[in-house]
Amino acid sequence: MAAANQEHEHPQNIRATMTFLREHAPFSSMDDAHLAHFAENASIQFYADGDVVLSPDQGVVKRFYVVKQGRIRGERHNDKEDRTETTFEISQGECFPLAAIIGERPTRTLHRASGDTFCLSIGQAAFVNLFAESEPFRDFCLRGVSSLLDQVNRRIQSSAMASMGSSTSLDTPLERYALRNPIVCSADLPVRKAVARMHENNVGSIIITDDSRHPVGIFTLRDLRTMIAEDKGSLDTPIRQVMTRDPSCLPAQADAFEAAMLMAEHHFAHLCVVDDELKLIGVVSERDLFSLQRVDLVNLARTIGTATHLRTLVSLRTEVSRLVDAMLAHGADSGQVVKIITTLNDVTVRRVLELNIKKNDPGIPFTWLTFGSEGRQEQTLLTDQDNGILFQTPEGMTDNQVREILLPFALRVNDELAECGFTLCKGNIMASNPKLCLSDREWDDWFIRFIDASTPQNLVYSSIFLDMRAVFGPTLPLQALLEKVLSRIRKNLLFQKMLAGNAFQRKPPLTMFRSFRYLSEGNKRALDLKRQGLAPFVEAVRVFALANGVETANTLERMDALAKKGVFDPKDANAWKEGYSLIQAIRMRAHQEMLAKGEELTNYIDPDDLNPLDRRILRESFRQAQRLQQKLELTYQL
Repeated sequence: MAAANQEHEHPQNIRATMTFLREHAPFSSMDDAHLAHFAENASIQFYADGDVVLSPDQGVVKRFYVVKQGRIRGERHNDKEDRTETTFEISQGECFPLAAIIGERPTRTLHRASGDTFCLSIGQAAFVNLFAESEPFRDFCLRGVSSLLDQVNRRIQSSAMASMGSSTSLDTPLERYALRNPIVCSADLPVRKAVARMHENNVGSIIITDDSRHPVGIFTLRDLRTMIAEDKGSLDTPIRQVMTRDPSCLPAQADAFEAAMLMAEHHFAHLCVVDDELKLIGVVSERDLFSLQRVDLVNLARTIGTATHLRTLVSLRTEVSRLVDAMLAHGADSGQVVKIITTLNDVTVRRVLELNIKKNDPGIPFTWLTFGSEGRQEQTLLTDQDNGILFQTPEGMTDNQVREILLPFALRVNDELAECGFTLCKGNIMASNPKLCLSDREWDDWFIRFIDASTPQNLVYSSIFLDMRAVFGPTLPLQALLEKVLSRIRKNLLFQKMLAGNAFQRKPPLTMFRSFRYLSEGNKRALDLKRQGLAPFVEAVRVFALANGVETANTLERMDALAKKGVFDPKDANAWKEGYSLIQAIRMRAHQEMLAKGEELTNYIDPDDLNPLDRRILRESFRQAQRLQQKLELTYQL
């Protein structure tokens, strides 16, 4: 090892060292006393370009390093090809070698200075002391990217919370506040007596249960108003005749977020909470959620879902952006926020369809399909239309005759959705395109050709059409179609390999030295967080999901399902979920900042505009995408 000049920090330098450390994780979260302990025990070393800092043959690692200036590159020998490879690069503010010093073992990678480099380092005793005394330091050392993710989420929340005050988390289990005794009755009780019972207990709903306390129906004050206004029966009518059957239920372990999403999607005001045996243990109302979250998600969804004019829907789009700010403030992670945006988008699409049916009903049942990011429930505020129609041809009609009726209807809907902020798809992936307004038989034939002929165009289509969901209309025809499609893909190894090869081309924007690889077109310093950041995760996970019969289209849910099936190691799945979520969080925050400045929304960011922690997090997240792609490469021998 080349000799390095080493000197201990002088008292006048301790303050400067602490100032430097405060700009970087994990030191930015540590107490001053612990920072001072690090600075007092630190020495600074200089390494010339090419000097070895650490190597596997030096034995057990005795020092912990932070790069103060310059870079360190990691090198390993590739025995197979008999050459040395650079496996990573560590830049200013980053620490090494974490795993080796915690494991009290030699490093497995040779660490070499890349250009003239200065490192701060502390000995093992000082490291052990900090590890024991400082929770942020210990958490960072043990959890790496997971810890970084927590720090980013905390910072996003604290900045959004500044004007809102604190609140219980969206992750609060329902059992914590929905366990008050629900008001119940039997199915044969007259409405009059049921309403009297609601009035005595000052509640807005009563649950109808069977002899085993399973909820079989729900009756609310809203139902009472409808019953009287529409003269649906006398107050002596048995409640079974006017109740809403099969009320929506969630287990006690479900959280506030799930309850809010269910209410938003279906316009419920009350949900039953049940135990493992599906027996009623409580009721949660939208009022409970408002007091919990101070976020009017359910009310906004209902306002959109009952709007009577297109102009109302257009004006409500700005409320969605405000809600995103509020949800981030209340602890929603990026996966939750994109689901919230998608749910509100779904409600808007449904309402546009309902208003058009009311004006000009085509008279033929159809299923409105959505593809791509909306199909995966991963939409942000920047979204275009990817939709289609599936219909079952009535007897006595041909597919073309049905299409002639549905296409003008679809064109009006596409144009009105564009007015609501869902831009028209440049590639014409829209229901008004005759190629995407098909009968169930035509869709099935289309997918058979699509899977059997793995053309470059079909592989491009795979990223759109294999993430499909029904937003409006009957869902059974789509379920039947998807079962056939998934079955064919599971049996077609060649198609899987072609999909994997296509996904493997979508490289994360890192050079082999772990610096950013910027887009060559247009802005030289730009990264596209959607195409370069999220797409490598989305496309690789899709291949594994389709090959292993995972039916859900959501990327995070696919990763969970693949971990449960043993396809992904649970620790790898968590790291990949966190990397994906981090990129999504940074993207959403960038969108909120663009909106605040009145700028046009894009997926481009310049990493130089990020703080050092976010830049580092982005690099680590892209590295996780590379690891996922390595698994794809190994599995399909690409």
